[in-house]
This record gives sequence, structure tokens and C-alpha cells, in this order.
Amino acid sequence: MPKTQSQGEVRAPRGLRRLPSWSKGFGAQVIAGLIVGLILGFIARAQGSEGALAGLLSGVGDTYVQLLKVMIPPLVIAAVITSVANLRQVTNAAKLAVSTIFWFMITAAASVLIGIGVGLLVRPGEGTSVAASSAAEPESTGSWLAFIQGIVPENILGLGASTSDGETTLAFNVLQLLVIAGVIGAAAVKVGPAAEPFLKFTESFLSVVQKVLWWIIRLAPIGTAALIGHAVSDYGWDALGSLGKFAIAIYIGLALVIGVLYPIVLAAHRIPVLGFFRRVWPVTSLGFVSRSSMGVMPLTQRVSEQSMGVPREYASFAIPLGATTKMDGCAAIYPAIAAIFVAQFYGLPLGFTDYVLIMIVSVLGSAATAGTTGATVMLTLTLSTLGLPLSGVGLLLAVEPILDMGRTAVNVTGQALVATVVSKRAGIWNRTAWDNAQSGMPSGDLTEAESTVDEDGDSADGEVPASTESSVRSKATVTTS
Repeated sequence: MPKTQSQGEVRAPRGLRRLPSWSKGFGAQVIAGLIVGLILGFIARAQGSEGALAGLLSGVGDTYVQLLKVMIPPLVIAAVITSVANLRQVTNAAKLAVSTIFWFMITAAASVLIGIGVGLLVRPGEGTSVAASSAAEPESTGSWLAFIQGIVPENILGLGASTSDGETTLAFNVLQLLVIAGVIGAAAVKVGPAAEPFLKFTESFLSVVQKVLWWIIRLAPIGTAALIGHAVSDYGWDALGSLGKFAIAIYIGLALVIGVLYPIVLAAHRIPVLGFFRRVWPVTSLGFVSRSSMGVMPLTQRVSEQSMGVPREYASFAIPLGATTKMDGCAAIYPAIAAIFVAQFYGLPLGFTDYVLIMIVSVLGSAATAGTTGATVMLTLTLSTLGLPLSGVGLLLAVEPILDMGRTAVNVTGQALVATVVSKRAGIWNRTAWDNAQSGMPSGDLTEAESTVDEDGDSADGEVPASTESSVRSKATVTTS
């Protein structure tokens, strides 16, 4: 007898069932969004900046990034308080924090060395046709004092106001939110049983926030299409004629970091390189088109927890901290090459001591730009330390949006990388979550993730799940060497 479909069984269309599994995943949807966005962007560019399509792409893209940003304050507050409370179950939590900062600095130091090497080889400031008249002092600069003052919250919400062109805008300082939430979490732990209702409420609130974020993240293919379309139609591509050598140098440096440095770090810790990049792809691509580490932070945290196997207690601390201070693109590659460009443009020689200063400022200086507009402020800090003209910043503004896309992609990828590496070194890496995750798919829950495991028990990377790291260990020892 022919087979009949059982009652209540829903079968996918025949054509859809024939598609390979990877083509139906979240990462493939983001790639499709990029392709559609490129097509729409070229159409909008042909219509002109005043066309309806250009305005639509800009509006949809900005709206999507704003949706992500609006969820950052409740996510940081709830996640950090819950994380601090749950870290009671983890031995050596302080060493876990130290290890995170240590690997932030190690990867930043290697990145700035790459940037200096590329700058010296390419020599981007020689033979450039950019006009000296475009040099201008930046509107804001970075300083160590500003960083120290910025840590201290101005109010309980970490909310600040700024005025530009007669318009006042409000913004949350994530670094201050981290301090506020960390203090409240520590106080709740010290209070003891009396604070348990508060902690349970916070944990429940966090679950609600994460569900809303998941709905927003599912819109990423649409947001990606709009953002890349806006980039193609609106950014100053004509300026690449005079600053093309500089832009090429920046992207060579970024490519070496993400394509050489990061794989070396992953391989050294026996983390599958291809598996990592498949899982982090939605984060990298959204960072590229959105140009906002903070806007991508909710997705970075979810992918780290659901696909990378980073425990929620640790990810709630490491990812927000990384989004404000871990910037291999903005705080290492860019200021190193840009400083060399400015020195060569003005004919000012740089010695060995200057290159050492570039490294020191790049490794330590990202903290001084936390909560600010990263790369430009970071460059001013580097130039002022070296005694180079701050007006050199204005020479590079024409290609800023184009460079910022690549810088942000590297930034957010590095943030996920360090969280995964530190988890592996500390023995708290959730290998089951890693093995169960689809490539690049932040699953909604463990049940959904488990559905992606092959029937023979092999993982998506072709590996047998390791039982020794299948769950988060409550007693972890961190090695920071």
C-alpha cells in the first residue's frame, strides 16, 4: 500500500527538502541578505542619493541598528547582575576576569604589530594625492583622564547627554552600566537570602529580554540587506582615488588579523578554525554592515552562548566588556597604520621608540575610548602621544565609513574569539552546545540546538563530541600564562 501522511504531520515542500541543510540556516539567510543588499545598493546608486530607494535603505538599516541598541541597557543590567550572582558557583572567578583582560591585551599587541608591519611595507602616506587643505582638527579627542572619569557613573542609569548642531541626544554609557550592574550584583550576593527574590526576578527579566532580542536578531537578513545597500549607494567611494593606498593597507592589516592571527590562536587551543568562523559569521557580517560593535553586542552574546559554548555566566561579563574595550580593528590596526600615514604625509620620521609607543597606546588605549566613537578618538590619542599633528585626522575622514565596516567586523569577531578561548582554557567550555549548534545558527534553546546533531552522533564539524567538556564545570581553574 502507498504511504499516507499521518494526521497532523506537516511536510516541507519537495523543492525545499532537496536543499542542503546549510542553505536553510541563519548564516545562509544573512549571505542572501548581503547579495540582495548589494543589488539594491547599486540600483539606488544609479538613481542618485535623493532617490526613494536610497532613503528606504537608509531608514530600514538605521531602524534595525536602533532596535538592537535599544535592548543593550536592559540586557547589560540583567545579564551582569545575574552573571555576578551565578559566579558564586565558579571557583577562581577573579582569575577568569584577569584571563579575559590578558587575552584582550595579547591579541591587541599582535594586531598592532601587524598594523605597524603593514604600514612600513605599504608606506601609505607616500605618493598620496589627498589635498593638504583637507587636514582639520577632530571634534573630540581621547585621553587617559577622560577614561578614568568615564568609569564613574554620572547617574544610576549611566545615561549621558550630548549636544551637536543644536540637537541634544541621550545615550547610555555601557562601561558605566557594567560598573553599576556589577556593584548591584555583588551587593545582592552579600545580602544573602533576602536578595533571592530580587535575583530571581532579574533572571526572569533576563529571559524575557533575550526572547525579545531573538525576535530582533531574526530580522538580521533584512537589516543586513538594508545596511549594505545603504553603504553601496551612499558612502564616499570616490575618495578611494586619493586614499586608495591607505585603504588597501588597512584592509590588508584587517585580513591578516582575521585570517592569520585568529586562526593561529584558535588552532593553538584546539578549537576548530572553520567551525568557529562558520558559527561567528552572522556576528562578523552584521558588524561589517552595521559599523557598530555595541549594536551587534546582543547577537555576539547570543552566538557565543548558543553556538560557541561560552557559559552564560561568563559571556554576560566578557561580551559587554569586549564590546567597549576589545577593538583590534579600531584600536590596533587603524591607529598604527594611520599614525604612519600622517607621519609620512608630513615628512616626519618615526623611530623605534615611536613604534613602541604606538604599541603601548594601542594595547592600553582602547579602554580610554570606551563608550566613545572608537577609531577617530583612538587615533587622536595615538597622534598626541607621538607628537604628530592632530590635523592629520581630517585627511582620512573621507574614507572613514568604508574603513569602519572592516574594522567593526574584526572587532566583533575578536570579542567572540577571546570569550571562546578563555572558556576553553578555564575548563568551562560547553562542548555540547558547540557540537549541537548549526553552523552560525544561534539556537533558541538547547532542544532546538540538539536537533542539528547528525544521527550517528557526529557534530557539524565532523567531530565526536568530547564528554570531558560537555557541560559547564562549576569548579574551574584559570591559567593565564
